Amino acid sequence: MAMFNSFRSARSKLAVAGFRRLWTCRALLADQSENDNSRKAESQQSIHEENDEEYEKNIKIKILDASLKFVPDVGWSKQAISAGAESIGYPGVIHGLFPNGSAALVQYFYSTCNRELNQILEKEALAIKANSSSSQKTPEQQIYDAVEIRLRMVIPYKKTWPQAMAIMSLPPNVPTALANLLTLVDDICYYAGDRSVDINWYTRRMILAAIYKATELYMLQDTSEDHKETWLFLDRRIKDTLQIQTLLFNSTKPDEALNRVTETATTVFITARNILGLNK
Repeated sequence: MAMFNSFRSARSKLAVAGFRRLWTCRALLADQSENDNSRKAESQQSIHEENDEEYEKNIKIKILDASLKFVPDVGWSKQAISAGAESIGYPGVIHGLFPNGSAALVQYFYSTCNRELNQILEKEALAIKANSSSSQKTPEQQIYDAVEIRLRMVIPYKKTWPQAMAIMSLPPNVPTALANLLTLVDDICYYAGDRSVDINWYTRRMILAAIYKATELYMLQDTSEDHKETWLFLDRRIKDTLQIQTLLFNSTKPDEALNRVTETATTVFITARNILGLNK
């Protein structure tokens, strides 16, 4: 605005003081140059801040990734983060970069596993698309395989996983935990061929979330070789789901069918709370 006011002032005084025109123009140019320099400085500062943020983010990722190998021994804790930091040359006190503490470590593991599963499913989908003559899995088999792959990622941390579940069940962490679970089941349903945009979209994902959590809890107590009992349990739950879907689509009482689905999901979460001791 100052620049435009100077410009108007210069125009109004040209007839009286023509010699001032050159000075005014120089003043305008100087003002414009100053503004340009200011904008460049702000831009450079913004870039510098972004670089700092990106640098800090990369450090955090490196530390969290290095921390995972200490989880089986010390659990999902600040001690694991400190040990991870020290193992890659950072001071142990750098765990202060993680205000959420152990929750940040659990979140990193969960989101990393979700991304890895997504990449596996995407790769399989592209391979099938490239070779149309290859036999395709049924949606049920795709779901079974995807859930098994994802749960096997937890097995190395099985001893401490109840602690991780308890951490993410704390009120401040519940939204993140739900987002992680919904992202997981949405990816699985999508690559299994579910492109629905109606109420079935929510129904299928709610059912799959219940199946995943139920199988996860079963796995924590499974002592069979290679967790064979867990995979049999998963297979039975998927077959039960097919019966529920048949009920949903063919029942003359849709409200009754939805109530059964809700009861199933509620039972899973009550069981989870009991196992984790959260009802005491």
